[in-house]
Amino acid sequence: MSAAEQPARYVPCPTCKRPALFAPQNPWRPFCSERCRSVDLGAWANESYRVEAPPEEQHDDVPPVRDDS
Repeated sequence: MSAAEQPARYVPCPTCKRPALFAPQNPWRPFCSERCRSVDLGAWANESYRVEAPPEEQHDDVPPVRDDS
């Protein structure tokens, strides 16, 4: 079966959970629409989503920065 013969693949939209075409014909993939894509981007911009990282190490040999202004 070639790529042109494969059946359409639908995945749940990450924002609204409606079926979204996962193919080059969908310019917003994996989202179902431009609106859902924008909502997701806005959530990242507002820091609603966060990527967990290990805490920064404190170095005892470096004095803390003071602002005397």
